[in-house]
Amino acid sequence: MLSLIPLVGIPIVQPGDDLAHLIVEALMRTTEEDIRLCDEDILVVTQKIVSRAENRFVALRSVRPSARARELAERTGKDARVIEVMLWDTAEVLRVAPRVIVVRHRLGFVCANAGVDASNVADPGAEMVLRLPADPDHSARILRARIGELTGATPAVIISDSHGRPWREGTVGVAIGVAGLAPVQDLRGVPDLFGRLLQITTVGFADQIAAAASLVSGQANEGLPVVLVRGLPYQRSETTSARALLRPPELDLFR
Repeated sequence: MLSLIPLVGIPIVQPGDDLAHLIVEALMRTTEEDIRLCDEDILVVTQKIVSRAENRFVALRSVRPSARARELAERTGKDARVIEVMLWDTAEVLRVAPRVIVVRHRLGFVCANAGVDASNVADPGAEMVLRLPADPDHSARILRARIGELTGATPAVIISDSHGRPWREGTVGVAIGVAGLAPVQDLRGVPDLFGRLLQITTVGFADQIAAAASLVSGQANEGLPVVLVRGLPYQRSETTSARALLRPPELDLFR
């Protein structure tokens, strides 16, 4: 049976915190029966606490906007300092409108504001924003290895973020970092109910898991940044990357 179990009691993560240790402590506090980790489990960790632990904070008072940032600020009405931070992680600006900037992040995925966020970061008066982890796949691998040291189990780890989608309202959880799990399921050649072999079907498996976990972790003040996924069979992989979820530009019909 599939279970999504939020880990309670994780404190506000500070730069330099041993995130794996905080997760293991939260596991010990969780009262669910047989909560001890096993290799078949999956841990979905929101990028925000990973970024916090990796000190991806930026104090806006230290940012000097470039001419490009000031130009985009005039077009969007956004703070030019925040836009400058966005540009640090932007490979290409794709769309600009009042209050909206959509970019191709240097990590390859398309998202709003290059993932730069001020929500659940600090007191508004502090004027702080948070960038995504520099290398979410590496972050996931390090977290998985450290959890293995502490528990003897090596569950898969997904680092999740919330992304919008073209032509659809609302954000959903997506995987931006993966360790120990094949992020894409290739169903080509598998028969359907009538024996017809599937020709083009691939499944964004890690994204599906991230989206399911976001139902539990929430988006506001829930304080549940880690979800244990149990009872879901998956293909283990030691050489995986969330980049497998990115569609090659030559196959993208919408850019």
